[in-house]
Amino acid sequence: MKIFNTLTRKKEEFVPITPGKISMYVCGPTVYNYIHIGNARPMIVFDTFRRYMEYRGYTVNYVSNFTDVDDKIIKKANEEGLSSKEISDRYIDECKKDMAALNVRPATVHPQATKEIGGMIDMIQTLIDKGHAYVAADGTVYFRTRSFDQYGKLSHKNLDDLRTGERELKVSGEEQKEDPLDFVLWKPKKEGEPSWPSPWCDGRPGWHIECSVMSKKYLAETIDIHAGGEDLIFPHHENEIAQSECTSGKEFAHYWMHNGFLNIDNRKMSKSLGNFFTVREITEKYDPQVLRFFMQTAQYRGPLNFSAELMEQAKTSLDRIRTCGNMLKEALETAPER
Repeated sequence: MKIFNTLTRKKEEFVPITPGKISMYVCGPTVYNYIHIGNARPMIVFDTFRRYMEYRGYTVNYVSNFTDVDDKIIKKANEEGLSSKEISDRYIDECKKDMAALNVRPATVHPQATKEIGGMIDMIQTLIDKGHAYVAADGTVYFRTRSFDQYGKLSHKNLDDLRTGERELKVSGEEQKEDPLDFVLWKPKKEGEPSWPSPWCDGRPGWHIECSVMSKKYLAETIDIHAGGEDLIFPHHENEIAQSECTSGKEFAHYWMHNGFLNIDNRKMSKSLGNFFTVREITEKYDPQVLRFFMQTAQYRGPLNFSAELMEQAKTSLDRIRTCGNMLKEALETAPER
């Protein structure tokens, strides 16, 4: 079987690290609201891939995280007068309900970022000790991007041509960095934010370090497959590779799989455009299996356009398949013995 590997930009024969077993990490949602239909696409795509590999006889250790500490979660908590934990716990539960409705099987493990802070601190300290990270005056810890000579190998970007655009970098302040391309591993706490003690300051982790730590803990330093939406290729997955490989000295993942974007009526989904839909909203109008079927009507790496017309077409197609299945079942049950 061949898999298109984003790292090499070509189809490659899939050869697992351990015969008969697959270690797979899929980046999960940030839990500050109901999941939207864009979140649902990678969930459905990689659940289908997992099921197929299990059908082929593989044992799949499938890990998908919940990011439960983030600026958006903190903002939502402040708006509702609740703690960040109350918000994230609520929407983790709601996400699991939507996943079940879509027939997305639970992961082998669903780790949560806030429960893995100790591992993140350990990895950051290792990067500091190896010279790949440094501590700024206010306790912010940055990764030295140029210390990893293979930076850009996944996104195929040239380091010298890159200009930073990450939210952490904008928030933390450019003047503290040795290089504008350096990214945040640990940030100081702000008033009213959740925080944890560390050797550098009370604060919280940057976004990228979370997945590196959880992948290593629940799978291995080197895994078979890392997957997610194509919007994560840069900077998230690129930064994961850099910090993971600088920590371990080993390849982080052998194969990288990314699903394409989901558009709404041929436009990018956006609240400002009024075309933002949650899974919950769509499944109030359609059987959740219609949404699952629709998500698989296009090749997973390509863009997928969502519209009311296309959902109706998916409903009609799925009804035909179900009718055919019921007719075949009835025919088998009533067929004369021979």
